[in-house]
Amino acid sequence: MSSLESKSFSTPDETRSFADKGAAEMVVLDGNTVFKDRFEPGWRWSEHVRPLAGTTTCQSPHMFYVVSGRMHFLMDDGAEGDVGANEVARIEPGHDAWVVGSDPCIIVDFGATATFALPAQRTAGTKA
Repeated sequence: MSSLESKSFSTPDETRSFADKGAAEMVVLDGNTVFKDRFEPGWRWSEHVRPLAGTTTCQSPHMFYVVSGRMHFLMDDGAEGDVGANEVARIEPGHDAWVVGSDPCIIVDFGATATFALPAQRTAGTKA
């Protein structure tokens, strides 16, 4: 294995659509998945990903940097908050999320599971 590996989101390994409200571009480096997500205004996990994931709330952890825009998170335990441009956040499984405002939210996520935003039938029993 090489000690240097790089990829570009200009040519991602895979792109997963959020219906008409954005997409997740994925690259894999030495088995580690990194997503660059674009969430359009009006995007909400419970509306645009839940039908794919087949879970009540998002069951993927996230560790990410917000490039632009703003996202609101509502945790299953009732905790909630916003994360915006130039901020870094860690979100545990068990949450809903949605774009705040009229600007797209762009996130680089280093902590999502590889099955994030995959249709339930493609995850072979795992949850996204």
